[in-house]
Amino acid sequence: MSVAYLFPGQGAQTPGFLGRLPDHAAVRATLLEAQQFVGEDLSTLDSAHALASTVAVQLGTLIAGVAVARAFAHDGLRADTVAGLSVGAFAAAVACDALGFFDALSLVRLRGQAMERAYPRGYGMAAIVGLEERQVRGLIEQAGSPAVPVYIANINAPTQIIIAGADPAMEGVLSEARRTGARKTYRMAVSVPSHCPLLADVSQQLRTAMVRVRFNPPRVPYVSNRRARPAHDAEDVREDLISNVAHTVRWHDAVTVLYELGARLFVEPPPGRVLTSLAEESFPDARCVAVEEVKMETVELLAEREHQTD
Repeated sequence: MSVAYLFPGQGAQTPGFLGRLPDHAAVRATLLEAQQFVGEDLSTLDSAHALASTVAVQLGTLIAGVAVARAFAHDGLRADTVAGLSVGAFAAAVACDALGFFDALSLVRLRGQAMERAYPRGYGMAAIVGLEERQVRGLIEQAGSPAVPVYIANINAPTQIIIAGADPAMEGVLSEARRTGARKTYRMAVSVPSHCPLLADVSQQLRTAMVRVRFNPPRVPYVSNRRARPAHDAEDVREDLISNVAHTVRWHDAVTVLYELGARLFVEPPPGRVLTSLAEESFPDARCVAVEEVKMETVELLAEREHQTD
């Protein structure tokens, strides 16, 4: 059996999450490297005020994921497979050696800046729990229009669907979702409409920038956001990082692929435990741990036991 890293995306952040990373030499070194890139103290990325910024949240999330993956690697633990939700895909690409950390920082900053410029207000994302994809699509057809668009952005679980689009259209979908039996609906802490055609221009900006970036074949399988398939070569990873911002993220399918590849220990670097909660619901025989909730030593012991079952 094997170990999979699940790198979170935007929305799981809480104030001070970078300051709560494990006290480890590799973490401190990564934070110093990131601080030199940012040019100022990293508290400018994870304060309550900073977390209103898409750029700050996405950079902080990347830094946290890479720092923890490097700390585990320093201690001898490397994942057998990796995946990342949305911007978490950049941390996954670094963790499998497909992309350099400095290049990832540059690309994520560009990504966040382009997203903020495209939709500074009036748009966002929301979650619907308790309805299936076909039901949500029906509600979108009723509430959305070219003038006030709304789309399915993420399929996180069979009955946990994320939508993205204009505020009035999203409110219409959420209202109808509650009326038709959704267990829960809520707006997410994301101020731009990710993973839908509204961000096609952002995807094109990333494509232009990535022409100059070196990608390597991933050391271990990287499971993509858009296609939910293992990427075995450098160009597959590059294309996923370019395109996932403007296409639906099929996260449940991606985690299912990880499970089919043998993953029975899912490890979620900070921030949060959203992804391990989803994995627990889908695969009750797997062990799912979030680094924010357990010590690194515990994760390493669980990984050692998991590898011994091969």
